[in-house]
Amino acid sequence: MAGIASVATLPLAVYATRFSGSYSLLHAGFAIPIAIALGIAALALSRRSRRRAAVSLVGQRDSVAVAGHVLGIVGLCLAASALVALAVYGLLEYVGSRD
Repeated sequence: MAGIASVATLPLAVYATRFSGSYSLLHAGFAIPIAIALGIAALALSRRSRRRAAVSLVGQRDSVAVAGHVLGIVGLCLAASALVALAVYGLLEYVGSRD
């Protein structure tokens, strides 16, 4: 669940900007730390699940743990790209205000 939440956090924050007059697209940047925390949590939970599956007697690979790991990485990548976009926007605003 943490992986799905990590991937869905930023698109939902951006989507919420369409329906609010006081909540702009720039304010969606406050969801970046949430997406990062959820991505790290998904990676930690999937690692714990893989370790538990490795010592079990069944010995088969846990596909839910693999999906959580992949979704955690995707969530972290989305958060990183949003952070870069926010940094570029801030840099452009700074350069534009110097004139």
